[in-house]
Amino acid sequence: MDVVRLDIPEVLLLRPRRFSDARGYFAETYQAAEAAEAGVPDTFVQDNLSFSALAGTVRGLHFQAPPHAQAKLVTVLTGRILDVAVDVRRGSPTFGRHVKAQLSADDGLQIYIPAGFLHGFVTLDPDTRVFYKVSDVYSPACDGAVRWDDPDLAIDWGVSSAQAVLSDKDAAAQAFADFASPFCAQREPEAAR
Repeated sequence: MDVVRLDIPEVLLLRPRRFSDARGYFAETYQAAEAAEAGVPDTFVQDNLSFSALAGTVRGLHFQAPPHAQAKLVTVLTGRILDVAVDVRRGSPTFGRHVKAQLSADDGLQIYIPAGFLHGFVTLDPDTRVFYKVSDVYSPACDGAVRWDDPDLAIDWGVSSAQAVLSDKDAAAQAFADFASPFCAQREPEAAR
């Protein structure tokens, strides 16, 4: 598996190997020991699938607060997305900054997003299916969102507000300035320094 650390190094871009022949290809999309070796420390407990009929569908920026915070491993099964992760760990040197990556069914790339990040994506093709593993179960009481087009975050999604297809929840999401992050950056124990 090829691994690329993005500008926020805890967010990883992964490319599982594909074995191709005249029939198509085979790929192991997740193997726990290999994922851990690549820098994915989480155990995943739930799989999710989203289908978006229209290009320009925005899902995010979402989070689940502790005690049900979620790390995610995102894969595109059909279509293409621009995936975005925003660091919201208080005390992190990259707090409020974001990274993004384009993922497609054709390239097989995956993105690993640890807990403590807002997550969202915009579909670049119609009929896009996104499959993702999460490290904790969904909890409505811990669910939250921040505006995808918040000016303080200044994310270039490649789609305008007028073009974006949003859920009611995402259209009503809070501003980043009003977001009280429930996440803290991990500090190294004194003995490890």
